[in-house]
Amino acid sequence: MNQIIIDVTRLEPRQKHPAVFQAFDNVEDGHAVVIHNDHDPKPLYYQLLGERGNTFSWTYLHQGPEIWQVEIRKRQADEETVGELAASDTRKAEYFRKLGIDFCCGGRKTLTEACMEKGLDVMKIRQDLHNTQRQPSLGPQLDFNSFTLAFLCDYIVNVHHGFVQQQLPLIEELCQKVAAHHGDHYPFLQEVYELFYRLRCELLTHLKKEEQIVFPSIRLLESGGSAIGFDSIGDPLVLMEQDHDQAGEILHSIRRLTQGFTVPAGACNSMRLLYHKLQLFEEDMFQHVHLENNILFPKAAELDRKRAAQAP
Repeated sequence: MNQIIIDVTRLEPRQKHPAVFQAFDNVEDGHAVVIHNDHDPKPLYYQLLGERGNTFSWTYLHQGPEIWQVEIRKRQADEETVGELAASDTRKAEYFRKLGIDFCCGGRKTLTEACMEKGLDVMKIRQDLHNTQRQPSLGPQLDFNSFTLAFLCDYIVNVHHGFVQQQLPLIEELCQKVAAHHGDHYPFLQEVYELFYRLRCELLTHLKKEEQIVFPSIRLLESGGSAIGFDSIGDPLVLMEQDHDQAGEILHSIRRLTQGFTVPAGACNSMRLLYHKLQLFEEDMFQHVHLENNILFPKAAELDRKRAAQAP
């Protein structure tokens, strides 16, 4: 059977998620479960991710307001995701960046899925990726896969968390200033300011959770301990990835409003500086989330699974 269709609106609340899990477990690799619902079933996505790992793709076929349809396709066992490819070689990550393929928040997509979304020839992209392995790296590259989990946590805190905490108040102030001075001529600037203010609030809470709970749990796990306050490290990791998705959606909205950070003709120096800083912030977040979603979190989850399997 290529596809199983479930209308969850006909099921009792306690039956909905178990029915989808059972159908997903029974469907063959490469085949899909399609669910019909009367609201966005995003919580199911995070539950699946937490309990089944990166074994599926999640594609909206219809997004409300009254009807929601989602295709949940089971991945082929040997098909790598763009996140895994990017994590394996920085040259591949740079190639994806040039193509506009999201390998951080969108890193769970397979190469085939990512190419289909972009209208790209997957066979050509595969050949280009193969060719990148023959090209010399552009300058010295850090081998993040060789880092211990504790060292990678420290690197992320010192490099990326430090950058975010330094830039957030500066960019927020600049957003507010530019919106106040030029909002009449460029009305979208007020929305950019509101989006960035929301991003700032969410990121500050997110960084605190990582530094006080998630990263200490990962360090303990690597040294033979257990996650702080959780039965499994997978629980907080799912929450962190959910935060990443929300931040990615905000940054995508800002990029859309600013037309890819394209400065309007005749813009003042403050507006030019704002666009420049927003673009640098997005680039840093892209690498920041990539290191967590595609390297740190999968390794921590795998270590936790091995520890649980060895427990008496």
